[in-house]
Amino acid sequence: MQRFGTLSFGHYGPLGGGRQLTAGDSMLQAIDLAQGMDDLGVDGAYFRVHHFARQQSSPMPLLAAIAAKTERIEVGTGVIDMRYENPLYLAEEAASVDLISGGRLALGVSRGSPETVVRGFETFGYIGSSDPRGADIAREHFDLFLRAIDGEGLAERDAASPFGTGATGMQRIEPHSPGLRSRVWWGAGNRDSAEWAGRIGVNLMSSTLLTSADGRPFDILQAEQIDAFRAAWRDAGHAGEPRVSVSRSIFPLVTAEDHLYFGGRQDGDQIGVIDGIRSTFGKTYAAEPDVLVEQLLGDAAIQSADTLMLTIPSQLGVEFNLRVVEAFATHVAPALGWKGTRG
Repeated sequence: MQRFGTLSFGHYGPLGGGRQLTAGDSMLQAIDLAQGMDDLGVDGAYFRVHHFARQQSSPMPLLAAIAAKTERIEVGTGVIDMRYENPLYLAEEAASVDLISGGRLALGVSRGSPETVVRGFETFGYIGSSDPRGADIAREHFDLFLRAIDGEGLAERDAASPFGTGATGMQRIEPHSPGLRSRVWWGAGNRDSAEWAGRIGVNLMSSTLLTSADGRPFDILQAEQIDAFRAAWRDAGHAGEPRVSVSRSIFPLVTAEDHLYFGGRQDGDQIGVIDGIRSTFGKTYAAEPDVLVEQLLGDAAIQSADTLMLTIPSQLGVEFNLRVVEAFATHVAPALGWKGTRG
């Protein structure tokens, strides 16, 4: 494990006892937490994206705000639902955030996770999908997005325009951020999509679940997915080494409060049905630091990936989550090979 960061689901709403976490609270706390993690040398702050839900839905303003207030930490998504996106507008936004951050964007995209509404992407105006889950739209949008960030000319210049230079030919979108494609990730929940990501030459965000349930542990299934991705990358002839991330719920039990919240949360893999497909969900790790180190060294996927994302309970606030992250950075991560951005 070379890097670690946090993956926030960005939930807001009633907290009980008459308390309310608003959307504004959620975003402002995310900025504060990212600043604290940047000071600790944590590598990344990543955000889930969900539409029609009390979670983050339009992450680019948040990522830009974090980028402007931090120096080293990577800012990213895990993942943006491409069914809902205008690919050219997303390309402009992504380039802008990448430039503001100095190349610290880690843009995770995919077909998206199960929705709280029926075919919500059609409400956004993206119709015509023959797939019940809209996967064909997501792939079409992603293809155009990649062409745009690669700098391909997509619109014919108007030589007669009073705002142009009299040039002819095709114009790329602006702004353009060189190297942005190397900071794009595809979120994959199965082996086929991971191999596809390897073939087209983008990084891999392995999902919090896999649409496979053959009785083997989640980390073994995930490690096989990662191996298949890297093999597809090599076979396609891409240069360099791609990045791979996995996410886990991990809680070092250091204080009495940690034990109160998470002392009973240690559990095994779970089997469930997502989008009608029998799937395997990863376990939660909650233990004293020395036990955690041993357990995580035995997690085949964590050992295979270069980046670990810790899913955090964002509703518990900045102070609590920063203490969880600091405990992991101090007592667990170094034993897994982590050095941090300050190292």
